[in-house]
Amino acid sequence: MDFKPYAKSIEEVLQYLHTSLEGLSWSEAKKRLELFGKNEIDNEEESNIFILIRQFSNPLVYILIFAAFITFLMGDYLDTGIITGIILINGFLGFYQEVKAKASIESLKKLTETKATVIRGGYEAKIPVSDIVPGDIVIVYEGDIVPADMRLIEATGLMVDESALTGESIPVEKEADIILPEDTPLYERKNILFKGTVVVRGKGKGVVYATGKDTEIGKIAEKIKERSPDTPLQKAIKEFSKKWVFLIIGILFFIFLIGLFQGRDFYTLFLLIVSELVSSVPEGLPLVVTFILVIGALYLAKRKTLVKYLPSVETLGSATYIVSDKTGTITEGKLKVKDYFSTEKLKLLLGAALCNDAEEDKGDPLDKALLLWLDGLGFDWKKVRKEYPRIWEYPFDTKLRLMATVNNIYGKKFLFVKGAFETLSMMAENDISEFKIRHDNMAKKGLKVIAIGYAEIEEIPQSILDVKIKLVGLVGFLDPPKKGVKEAIETAKKAGIKVMMITGDSLPTAIAIAKEVGIYSSEDIVLKGEHLNKYTDEELYGVLRRVSVVARATPEDKYRVVKVLQQNGEIVAVTGDGVNDVPALKVADLGIAMGSGTDAAKEVAKMVITDNNLKVIVDAIRYGRNVILNLRKTIYYLMSCSLGEIGLLSSAFLMNLPLPLHPIQILWINLVTEGVQDKTFAFNKEEKDLMKEKPKRPEKAFFDKKQLRDILFAGFVMTVLILGVFIYFLNKTNLQHAVSMAFTSLIVSQWFNGFQAIITQPFFLNIKKSLSINPYMFIGAAFGFLLQLIITYVFPNWFHMVSLSLTDWFVVFSVGMGFFLIIEFKKWVEFLQFKKNVLR
Repeated sequence: MDFKPYAKSIEEVLQYLHTSLEGLSWSEAKKRLELFGKNEIDNEEESNIFILIRQFSNPLVYILIFAAFITFLMGDYLDTGIITGIILINGFLGFYQEVKAKASIESLKKLTETKATVIRGGYEAKIPVSDIVPGDIVIVYEGDIVPADMRLIEATGLMVDESALTGESIPVEKEADIILPEDTPLYERKNILFKGTVVVRGKGKGVVYATGKDTEIGKIAEKIKERSPDTPLQKAIKEFSKKWVFLIIGILFFIFLIGLFQGRDFYTLFLLIVSELVSSVPEGLPLVVTFILVIGALYLAKRKTLVKYLPSVETLGSATYIVSDKTGTITEGKLKVKDYFSTEKLKLLLGAALCNDAEEDKGDPLDKALLLWLDGLGFDWKKVRKEYPRIWEYPFDTKLRLMATVNNIYGKKFLFVKGAFETLSMMAENDISEFKIRHDNMAKKGLKVIAIGYAEIEEIPQSILDVKIKLVGLVGFLDPPKKGVKEAIETAKKAGIKVMMITGDSLPTAIAIAKEVGIYSSEDIVLKGEHLNKYTDEELYGVLRRVSVVARATPEDKYRVVKVLQQNGEIVAVTGDGVNDVPALKVADLGIAMGSGTDAAKEVAKMVITDNNLKVIVDAIRYGRNVILNLRKTIYYLMSCSLGEIGLLSSAFLMNLPLPLHPIQILWINLVTEGVQDKTFAFNKEEKDLMKEKPKRPEKAFFDKKQLRDILFAGFVMTVLILGVFIYFLNKTNLQHAVSMAFTSLIVSQWFNGFQAIITQPFFLNIKKSLSINPYMFIGAAFGFLLQLIITYVFPNWFHMVSLSLTDWFVVFSVGMGFFLIIEFKKWVEFLQFKKNVLR
């Protein structure tokens, strides 16, 4: 862009962009949106055509296509057609599932879409950030993320964190009424707001001159496009899949060599190895994982938890710490003045009215509570504000925990300060001994206490702390705990999750609330933020393991606590709502923003809780654990079924028996059992004792030694049973009937494998629960049974089988039930042993 808005006056910029202070009309904005496109940096998405093509562009499909080509050359046109059909069905099934998952992810994105305040047609309106266009007039407030590159029109105490763009962590003061030289470097353009930067103080208004990829941060993003790093779970699944593939290839190569040595037909042997390779390699596992996570995210969205980053669903179930705010998360956040103390009541009321940014319907909850209190006392704060106008302000400082204003009262300058008692007591020049007693009494009752003071001054102070004030009063606010929070904390503790409350409130107030909800007990340590500086990071972790409350904490304190916990292997979920919570939310394993929080907090968080309640977070963790458990069950099901097939083939080869399965049958099994049933695990409901176990890391929760033992045992049992069926009917009838029986028995056994895999505890421990935990598994099996009947009686020749009698079906289902009962017996033995150990 040759036009340099920072070197032009406001009028010149407005003229260049063909707009005005009234903003664009809605019709003009629509035209510009079509011309300039969405205000997005990364809006490239894979088209459905490419998704479809990708289903047929992986090595396993290439191998199948090659196999189809070989069968065609050999004149086996029926097998060619069936293999081609299976390739197409698998491809379109994968395409459907992936497109559906993509649509679900897009719907989740819309739920968490950030909105901006613009002026359109002379009126303020909230619109999605993606709909902002050049020429729009945008208003930003503290906590907002700047939605586009803008030339400032107005700025009131505006400070912006530009570290996302420049790397400079110190907030930059912005001004509107300046014109800069054309060669001014990016980081010195004080009249410009850049997309992606954060308003940390004050407010501003600007005209948009660049959106999307044309913004400064958009240009950088285009140059450094990188793939998102894999999560621990994704890495673990890739590593597991790699090892499994090597194992399968090794076994199949061994079978191939034995087959050659035994003089078996090379063509049939080749097709068999190819089919089993395609069936056993879990190439669809990443899609299954995505499918399970998407279903989990959609479930959470219905329960007031919006997932912005899909892999965070996997992290939920592994959280070992919840680091939570107090106000609005543990407590109602609906402040009400419960008590006050004053030595000069009029000055106290003036301070509450004038040193206050709230209006009747908007503003900070504490400021609004003060106005309601003034209304109740019959104090006309609106009239006072008009008569005594504000001439200077010091916005709320999170480190000092105070704000100040200077107001003109009958021609004199009066400075009013409100904030933490500890800070104001250091500024006070009057005797504060009575204030100290009153403050402690209020705090011990669980009230949030602020102090108010004033001073008559000659000039605006250079440093607020240099002003000597007269302390005139204290105000105590009641903020009761939310319903269900105490029970949620108890549930979290039973699940091995430590809950730590970090708050800016005083220590007595924090302890009183923490006791009431069950966070604090007499054995715990409580700290003030300033105490953290006494310890090195190594020492601090040892202390934090016994800490349940950190009071008078700054955002830096919160950030350090989170980092220290993470450095020692903890998986930390952090709640926050303000711009100052951004560092902790960003570094946390799971940053959870409150729905009522600032845009900055919601932007960096991985999840947004619309209900602002700790109970919702604990419920989300419970469901996160269920997602990991469902993934674990899916891995078990896929691997044990594959092992059963390979075990059957290996045994037949080692015993020099005829082939118990035809290659086409193996591909069919992969399609109608594993290809359908594995997706149904995503719909498993929560199990009873899910929140009574200690948390595990995601990469360890889905696969461990017990899981390996279970897979090996199930694969072994399946092998023995199906091999037994095959040998029996081979001796009793003929090869084709024996193959038909082995083929059908294997499919039915895999259905029964799914039935017992949907629940960790023994199936018959609670039959009603077991049958209702996942109806989709039984529906999937019923659908599979219908397909099996069709190929058995309509197309038996296509699948190298014969029609089965009722007696045959009785045997087939007896084998499936036998498999089920053997696995159930093992589960009962383990369950009884576990109960015995617990009782000890």
